[in-house]
Amino acid sequence: MDSLVFGAVLLAAFLHAAWNVLVRMQADRLISLTTLQGFMGIMGIGLLFLFGLPKPESYGFALASGILHTGYNLFLVRAYRAADLSQVYPIARGAAPLLTMVGSLLFLTDGVHIGVVAAILLLVAGLVMAGWQKDRSSHPDPQAVLYALGTACFIAVYSMTDGLGARASGDAFGYAGLLFVLDAMFLLVAGTIMRGAGFVPSLLPFWKQGIIGGAASGLAYAIVMWAMTKAPIASVAALRETSIVFVLFMSARMLRESLTAVRIAGALLIAAGAILLRLA
Repeated sequence: MDSLVFGAVLLAAFLHAAWNVLVRMQADRLISLTTLQGFMGIMGIGLLFLFGLPKPESYGFALASGILHTGYNLFLVRAYRAADLSQVYPIARGAAPLLTMVGSLLFLTDGVHIGVVAAILLLVAGLVMAGWQKDRSSHPDPQAVLYALGTACFIAVYSMTDGLGARASGDAFGYAGLLFVLDAMFLLVAGTIMRGAGFVPSLLPFWKQGIIGGAASGLAYAIVMWAMTKAPIASVAALRETSIVFVLFMSARMLRESLTAVRIAGALLIAAGAILLRLA
């Protein structure tokens, strides 16, 4: 993987971790995610103004991805309701690169070779260790695991969809702009259906968090979509999940969640996988 792409995706991983910590800190995660997505929608309008609409060939991918992102957000809300960030995040983000790799091997023509497969497997092993809980009482309940795994499925499918959409778009940032607008619209509609007419006014007191989280999330995913036009989708999707290293230390520092020796060892494995992915 090219050094510029590698460094950019690591920056995206840090930003991704930051917005997940912000969401987990809020009492109402649906409101938090919707305000975040709303600001991303505003960013999307700005991107469309700067880069123009993507090619029509990418519209179907953007529409499908908007629906998938809505499912992802709703599953993430339910998972965070049932368990800690440091428990849910490794399950969701650990399974996603493995599913993306399998999907890439089956359905894409990215030419994922043995070195990339080994690096992804090493990353996944580190993610499993990073999410390990020694104390049984601290394990997420089965429902949380189910929603976290469902989240992983959405991540894998929208990653491949957006990789293909960005490649077909002619400009990854124009595609990102269209996707961000659709994501904001779909989640706002879903929230209104779930909570009623008072949902939109309930978002207003949280506009500051929406700007901070939306800026971090929007920049992170725009970088990822650009990177997927420069490198195999499975490689970019796996490297993005190094965000768990940042999440572990952020959650320990800001949310007072436990940071054990096994989790630290997992973080080191993730780092090793990332280095191998860079060299592959």
